Amino acid sequence: MTDKKNWGQTVMGWFIETDEPAAAPGAPSADAPPPSADAAAPVVEPRFVTNPPAAIDGKVDFDGVFAAAGLSDEDRGRVTRAVELLGSLPPDTPVVVKKQIVEAALKAFGVPIDDIIEAAVGEIQALEGYIRAGAGDTQQVLADAEKRITLYEEEIRQLRSIMEQRVREQQAVVKACNEKKLTVQQVLEFFGQDAVSRVVQASAKVQAPPA
Repeated sequence: MTDKKNWGQTVMGWFIETDEPAAAPGAPSADAPPPSADAAAPVVEPRFVTNPPAAIDGKVDFDGVFAAAGLSDEDRGRVTRAVELLGSLPPDTPVVVKKQIVEAALKAFGVPIDDIIEAAVGEIQALEGYIRAGAGDTQQVLADAEKRITLYEEEIRQLRSIMEQRVREQQAVVKACNEKKLTVQQVLEFFGQDAVSRVVQASAKVQAPPA
């Protein structure tokens, strides 16, 4: 009974769309309660036969993704024809009538319905795998970036500490030198300004202040 329930929930997942952003693999939804052991649907892990193309600026190369998942051109063509056929029907056509029309048209073209379903499931699983792979890569990028930011922030903190220490040291130097100047200035004041001026003008060791 549990296997049937899990299988039913897995299939249901192929029909439900959500606007919520994809979470990292294994991360529970913030609003959803933790699933029980019986309610947990088995996770299908799609396998890519080749590396799927990267989504540049968020644009997905769907044909490339499906091909990387091993879906042939014929598989993708079946799904495309079914989508086009459904899209060509008037929106107000009853569902039962739509199904009859589509099934009849597909049989007329010799396209097995089971093959279309199989291909469509393969495409959805490929897309799910692509989402999961992208989420994993994104989480790794974020983790690496956080580490670098932490290192930069620590380096900035150390540099600010060095700057502040250097300013304090310079302020201490200025204070000590000014105090020493006042002590030495007592000697110059004792001999007087004229004597000091005469000695400075004649000395080759000290410089006269600018006029």
